[in-house]
Amino acid sequence: MMIETNTEKLYSALDLAAEKIQEVTDLPYLEALAEAGESIIRGESTLTLPEEKQGELNEHLKSAPVLDDLKAEEIRKAFQLAVLKGMKEATQPHHAMTPDAVSLFAGHLVEQVLKDKEKTHVIMDPAVGSGNLLTAVMTQAQRDFHAVGGDADETLIKLAYVNANMQKKDVDLFHQDSIATPYVKNVDVVVTDLPVGFYPDDKKAAEFELKSKKGHSFVHHLMIEQILKHVKPGGFCFFLIPNFLFESEEAEALHKYLKKEAIIYSLLQLPKSMFKNEQQAKSFFVIRKQGEGIVIPRQALLAELPSFTNKSALADMVKNINNWFSDHLNQEQ
Repeated sequence: MMIETNTEKLYSALDLAAEKIQEVTDLPYLEALAEAGESIIRGESTLTLPEEKQGELNEHLKSAPVLDDLKAEEIRKAFQLAVLKGMKEATQPHHAMTPDAVSLFAGHLVEQVLKDKEKTHVIMDPAVGSGNLLTAVMTQAQRDFHAVGGDADETLIKLAYVNANMQKKDVDLFHQDSIATPYVKNVDVVVTDLPVGFYPDDKKAAEFELKSKKGHSFVHHLMIEQILKHVKPGGFCFFLIPNFLFESEEAEALHKYLKKEAIIYSLLQLPKSMFKNEQQAKSFFVIRKQGEGIVIPRQALLAELPSFTNKSALADMVKNINNWFSDHLNQEQ
């Protein structure tokens, strides 16, 4: 008989609680999941249900794993599995989660550029979604973080709130349009799966250097500009970008802006096998805000990552990436 892991136990508890909530409410699965997660944190239902169902749900909650007995990573993975189930049922195209292996790789990259182990670093994700990428990075890069996240989607920000609380992560979350709303300044590091598409508010977009010459502006260009306004000099940005980012008619303006405001460190192409088609393929784009005392790399690190299932090839590539960042950043000490 196979032994159920802590992640599987918590996933089952979350899933069943969400389904029990759905039986007596008209909530979609993702909203029911947020209530289920909060109910597990509290140890009792957050909703007032008919008496019999309330008793059933509270009984079920008593049998859920005790969060204090679980590791943050076990909690994150269980919550992620439940969110993925809900996203398959949801119709919104922007409800998509960063793959787990990619989130963990992002955490490893962040760890390469943060030097001071004693300092609490401010990390931001302005398109935080359900909080999976942000909390994965916080766990993977083993240090103290104060995190800030924002998202325009009310359901996703509620999920991020529950996700962070279940893991006991220090995260300030804002339900907001991250293009229109200013953020906390002097952020140490940004990590985000860059939203892609057009930004509908032309009046707001007109305030940005990277506004489109005609028609709606690209939300991904405006987001890059907004982020660079909030990162401290010398701060790093880790963007998960579509491979076609620099192929649009606005690409030249983006190049000029980046040359003026930032230093390009690396473009790491994720394995094509991770994506259903080439249009969905993504890369990690690592840039740094201009600042004093920075030794600019003579050449950016460009690489195509091997399949994440090819452990030895990936280990070699990670070693080369680590060495490259170490060589360039140690020159500044």
